[in-house]
Amino acid sequence: MNDSTARADRLTLTIRSPQDAVSAVPYLLGFHPAHSLVAVGCAGPDRDTCALRLDLPRPGDPDLAQAVADRVAEALTRNAYRDALLLGYGDAAHVTPVMDRTRRVLHARGVSVREALRVHDGRWWSYLCDDPACCSPDGTPYDISSSVVAAQAAYAGRVAHPDRDALARSVRRLPDADGRIRAATDRAERRLIGQMTAGRPLAKVRADLIAEAVSLTSRLTAAPAGAPPTDEETARLGVLLTDLRVRDEVWVRVNVEDPTGDIALWRHVVQRVETPYVPAPACLLAYAAYCRGDGGLANVALDRALEADPGYSLALLFRQVVHAAIPPGRARLHMTPEQLAAAYADQEEPAPP
Repeated sequence: MNDSTARADRLTLTIRSPQDAVSAVPYLLGFHPAHSLVAVGCAGPDRDTCALRLDLPRPGDPDLAQAVADRVAEALTRNAYRDALLLGYGDAAHVTPVMDRTRRVLHARGVSVREALRVHDGRWWSYLCDDPACCSPDGTPYDISSSVVAAQAAYAGRVAHPDRDALARSVRRLPDADGRIRAATDRAERRLIGQMTAGRPLAKVRADLIAEAVSLTSRLTAAPAGAPPTDEETARLGVLLTDLRVRDEVWVRVNVEDPTGDIALWRHVVQRVETPYVPAPACLLAYAAYCRGDGGLANVALDRALEADPGYSLALLFRQVVHAAIPPGRARLHMTPEQLAAAYADQEEPAPP
């Protein structure tokens, strides 16, 4: 398993010390890592940073350790990062073999390792400093909660979940014990069937579906915090987005400069719609999260999309983007609604489901 994230320009975490680096990583990933190697790429051409997390292999397996090192080097050099911070989470037996190989590979690929730390049981150790006056051989205690970096991240609205499982639970379906979403979904399905069987031209039906989805999404993403969609709106969005043209019309309108409202809306929808309606809103959540630099949330949203439909093409595409650690500025969809309409006009449009 690996998780990638790239920082959006508006989240600026000032890292001046090992303590700052240790404090920054949970907010870059969206959760506190464990048994992991985290590589933070810096000094790239777009002034973004990229945090890549990979599971540590078991000790005594040099091939897997080398694979982790090569994966880190590939991601950082592909995106032209010149500097890196490396943090290994775990005991020395697990971290050191991978750290040593990763440092060697990055050096060979021209990436400067500015700091390399092992983090374990509330302490950090540096692989680059052997001065006991600043880097104790017994490890240096740290407290993320009191750091300036944590305050910067909190001010920017970032949350660090206790672990990756906790982050994944934040996009899991909530119980529908009283059947309200199921009933709302039944009504939304019947309404769509009625629109499709009313004898109107396909182009007119699709235009109405697009207009409804765009209007509803625009209103809900602009709604103040604490004003979530109703059950009817949630179910209706899930049903509407099964049409790929409708989904794409919503996709090109995601506010990539400030996707806070998009993230809140699509997380709400993903938590409530039934499984057949998960892939599209989960992909929109992943895209909005990645545009904000929240690769951890993007990854767990893509997990949900692919659990619901392992062949969902947009989720597979987004997974490649995240896996490659492409910075948000280069991952954004630079297409206007007018350009999307022209693209669809050049091909035979699929009929709505």
